[in-house]
Amino acid sequence: MSTTQTILSTLLYHGYDGTKGLTGFANEGTYIIFAIILVPVYIMLAAWFLGEPRDTKTGLIGVSYLVGLTTSMWVGMFILTVLIGVVFYGGPPEPISSVGPP
Repeated sequence: MSTTQTILSTLLYHGYDGTKGLTGFANEGTYIIFAIILVPVYIMLAAWFLGEPRDTKTGLIGVSYLVGLTTSMWVGMFILTVLIGVVFYGGPPEPISSVGPP
């Protein structure tokens, strides 16, 4: 690496290099979210279809809303993450490009 690249890397990345194997999808945080934090949502979904009185149509409408909201949040955050990576870090994040600074 040339001197100019070293200086730019120090100024732009402040000594934070790629964290191979620790970033991207799916890692520890993803497992915690889906296995622990979303348990109340799983219980709510089960109650819609297993509880009394049962109304399958209303349950499916609720599932559709949940899927739509979740999809819009995940896609929006993915686009925002790529945009932040390109603007502030010089390239897209790890799942799209190579590990670490370009």
